[in-house]
Amino acid sequence: MNVDKELDARGLNCPLPILKTKKSLADMTAGQVLKVVSTDPGSVKDMQAFANQTGNALVSSTVEKGEYVFLMQKK
Repeated sequence: MNVDKELDARGLNCPLPILKTKKSLADMTAGQVLKVVSTDPGSVKDMQAFANQTGNALVSSTVEKGEYVFLMQKK
């Protein structure tokens, strides 16, 4: 999957990863994909809840080298 934009949210704790994700998605067009990398374990539940509330699709949620990687597609 092509990634249109990346957001480095490493070292940020709740709610900052979600707030920065929301801001990044605002600058994107429908169908584009945002990659978010976070070190906050709480971001796993937060990203799913954010996707459910906003209608943006959480395409994938993985853990790589102790970091949480999310791909979110803007609605």
